[in-house]
Amino acid sequence: MLKRLKFVIYTRPFIWFAFYLVKYYSRTLRLRVENENHWKKMLEQRIPVLLCAWHQQFFAAINHFGNYARYHPGLMISRSRDGDLISGVANRVGWHTPRGSSSRGGKDAMNAMIAHLKQYGFGAHILDGPRGPMGKIKPGVIRMAHAAGARVVPFYVTADNAWFFNSWDRFMLPKPFSRVCITFGQDIVLEPVDTPEQFEQQRRYLENLLLPRLFHLQKKE
Repeated sequence: MLKRLKFVIYTRPFIWFAFYLVKYYSRTLRLRVENENHWKKMLEQRIPVLLCAWHQQFFAAINHFGNYARYHPGLMISRSRDGDLISGVANRVGWHTPRGSSSRGGKDAMNAMIAHLKQYGFGAHILDGPRGPMGKIKPGVIRMAHAAGARVVPFYVTADNAWFFNSWDRFMLPKPFSRVCITFGQDIVLEPVDTPEQFEQQRRYLENLLLPRLFHLQKKE
């Protein structure tokens, strides 16, 4: 029974169902977006932009990010069955999805994502995904920023009423009709470096800068 259920979840009809579920669920949220125009102006100036968020907080932004389809955004997604579902939904809101992870096709996906950023100048990245650990920034965001000359623009999602799952990232799902705010931070310039030590300094700098906006103190119920 469980095997049959998993098969249904990853079929094309279910992906369409998930897309519309996210779409209409998101419409119940009372959404506010802050500080969005500054990075859009950078795109107009042909400065590559890489939006970044913690895995915990990306869900509430999915529907709104469909508004960015005209910028040809890219998002690297793992080659897992869950990744198939996420990629299917992302493609339907206008996002390109190079596939891979640290363990499965990561190098090819990273190269594809860098090429996408160089061509279109816009993408997004989950900082600690797809499996964590929570709040640990992976090196991919820095490598992409260096290779494509992209500005890193973090975004954070808050909700006045939300569920927190008992998952590795304490995944946040805003409750219907709650007030949700997507806040974009100031752009961060990560200049190319010469040594692994300097690379690690940049990674820790970025991690320490963004950790305060992660809901890592939520207690498990």
